[in-house]
Formats: sequence, structure tokens, C-alpha cells
Amino acid sequence: MKGQLGEMMARHAKAGRLDWIGLRAERYAEIDVVDRAEVIEAGLIGDHGRAGKRAVTLIQAEHLPVIAALSENADVSPGMLRRNLVVSGLNLLALRKGLVRVGDVVLEIHGPCPPCSRMEKTLGPGGYNAMRGHGGWYARVAMPGVISVGDVVAPA
Repeated sequence: MKGQLGEMMARHAKAGRLDWIGLRAERYAEIDVVDRAEVIEAGLIGDHGRAGKRAVTLIQAEHLPVIAALSENADVSPGMLRRNLVVSGLNLLALRKGLVRVGDVVLEIHGPCPPCSRMEKTLGPGGYNAMRGHGGWYARVAMPGVISVGDVVAPA
């Protein structure tokens, strides 16, 4: 993209931070919260992800209180939402169709990660709609490596 709009879309106020990592050994398994994970083409080792554009899921930390408010919950924890990575300080929507570096790993953000029907049980009635537009993003692994809580998250 060229010109002033392209320049604005490429500029971010600051880098973000990786706040949380969650792994699910199987689709309906409990979340295993870890401080560090190895990422391969198929996703995070220990997670049931698969190679391709949905290998890793990310959610914006800033959206957790919004989801809580919209679902009338006092608090919503990352594990309840079943995403792999929680990122703060950087707008993930602004990185769609682009590359983002998380520690040693480079991810290509593809599309919005819609909520699943389980959110009605997890968050209560209306939980599905509370997550719409706030459910996070799915990504392809462009460059494998290791990630740790506290890593810088920035455009690659």
C-alpha cells in the first residue's frame, strides 16, 4: 500500500507483549498454561493445532474485560476462551494479512477466530455474542522458534 494511508497502517504506537501461553493437548482438553513453548509449522508443541493458517490462535488482552462486560461476568480468564496466545499493547487487527514477530517466532495473521458454541456454557447465555468481534485471530507459522511470556510482539 502506498501513500499516507499505507504509512499510517504500517506505523504502531509501540510494540506489544506476550502475556500468556495456553496449550490444549486435544480439542476439548483442559488448558495447560505454560511460560515457554516451542513453535513448529504445525503450531505449538503440546497443542492440538495443525499446520496451515489456523496453526496458532491469538487474542488481544484488552478484549478480555470487554468480553467480561458483554457476558455479564466479573472476570474472563484467557483459559476460558481457549486461545493459545494472549497479546497486549499491540492491535492484532492492524496486523491482519501481515507478519508479526513473537520472540523468535514469526506468525502470519490470517483471519478472525470466531467463537465456538462452547462459549454459551463457559460464559453463560449470550457468551457467544459477547465474543463476536473480540474472539481473536488465527495465524500460520512463518518461522518456527521458541516463545516465552514477556516476549516482545511487533510487526516483522
